[in-house]
Amino acid sequence: MLRHADRIGDALNDRGRARAQNLPAALADYQIDAIYSPDIARNLETAEPLSVATGVPVTIIPKEYAGSRMTRDHPNGTVVWVGNKGNLRTIWAELTAPGEAPQEYGEISVIKLNGPDPRTVTRLTVTP
Repeated sequence: MLRHADRIGDALNDRGRARAQNLPAALADYQIDAIYSPDIARNLETAEPLSVATGVPVTIIPKEYAGSRMTRDHPNGTVVWVGNKGNLRTIWAELTAPGEAPQEYGEISVIKLNGPDPRTVTRLTVTP
């Protein structure tokens, strides 16, 4: 899970575009099975370089119950959600992840859903 990259208004700024270009390198250790985003231009612009690098299309879904949908559709997969502050917190709570949802530009939180075991979170950073 990550917040869209840096922006001015509704569009990514130069720093945000650079951060989005570096997203594939930040997630290079993961085999991405799906990329999800709400239908918001800055989120889609952030996800695009990862989609191009992995060949995985961005699936646009509503933010409501996104956590349930992603885990249902990919129960054993690695899924990326490019979100916004509010929907990141909502999905975080829906998945009962420990700690805080990513809120700052460049923060990536990898939630491992361990079946009945407690969830674990690995924190990564994507730099501009």
